[in-house]
Parts: sequence; structure tokens; C-alpha cells
Amino acid sequence: MTVRLTLLCAAAPVERDVRFGDVPLDERALRQAKAAAGALPSAGTLLTAPSQRCTQTAQALGWDAVTAEPALRDIDMGSWRGRTLSEVAASDGAGLATWMVDPGAAPHLGESVAEACLRVAAWLDALPADAGRILAVVEQAVARAAVVHVLDAPQRSFWNVDVPPLSTVQLTGRNGRWNLRMGGVSDAPVGGDG
Repeated sequence: MTVRLTLLCAAAPVERDVRFGDVPLDERALRQAKAAAGALPSAGTLLTAPSQRCTQTAQALGWDAVTAEPALRDIDMGSWRGRTLSEVAASDGAGLATWMVDPGAAPHLGESVAEACLRVAAWLDALPADAGRILAVVEQAVARAAVVHVLDAPQRSFWNVDVPPLSTVQLTGRNGRWNLRMGGVSDAPVGGDG
């Protein structure tokens, strides 16, 4: 059987100074999540990362029966949790620079990108063959890590994967092999002048 997994990146608050770690969604982000509900595929299993923003996104989508999956949690940002990128750059610029290029680095004393990639890969590979259709609200880091794993890309490519809030990553898996499925606009004309 084929597992069909859609990862929906959680909505994000519109704050100017985004902080590392979990932050609640603002009203605008909640409205955006609610508006996205109709565009998502149906699924037999609904999952969410355990963070507040992922749970709030799932609630805004109207999901009643949803399971929090610990393996889908965000990277543990350790001592950087609650701080803005500019605050970290000012106080630990060398650590931040290392973290952005070395997937094994954890200058914040939390989880490294490599550890997060391995955690997500283990979760993907442990999904049962009869899991069917799964829709999961996840952190951006989880979606990035899933793409890195599915493409068998080096972990340093983690930062080259852009996953905007409320965008989806579609994966299909069978017999231990995963594929990245690209989406499209179903009502757009093919070819033509325009």
C-alpha cells in the first residue's frame, strides 16, 4: 500500500521580531489558517506537532480529532529559546554562523539540525505501510527535514528548503521508499499564450 502524507507548515504570527521557540498565533494567522482549510486534501489520520502554534493551526482548520505526535516537534533551541534572531546574532554571532552551516552543531545546547533530521527520518520510516492518507500540521523545521530525508540530500541542504507558513509538502511512500510530490494549480491552463 502507498502512504500519502501531506505536511502542512503551521501558520505563523505576523510579528516583526520572530522568536526561536513556540509562540502563539495572532488573529491574522488564525484567519489565514481557517481560510486554508478547504484547500487541503482529505485524510484518515490527522496529526499535529505538540507546539501551541501547530495545535492552534489545527484548531483553526476545524480539526476535532487530532493526535499530537512528539516526533513532529520543532528543533529544541536550547538557550536561544525565546530570543530573536537579532538578539542571538548580537550575543552569539559565531555560534549562529556555525549553526547555519554545520548541521551537527548545537551552540545553543539544544538539538542540532542533524539530530532533528534523523528524528524526522526515523518517524517517516516507521510509518506503517497501511497508514493510508495522513495530514499533519508541522513545524517548518520538520517539513525541511522530511524533504532532506526523502531526497536523500545532505543535511547541510536543510537551509536550502523554503517552507512558508501554510504551505504543504506532499510525500508518498511504499516499501521503504519515499517520493516528493510536487503540486500544481488544477485550474490553470496548460500551454497557451499566457
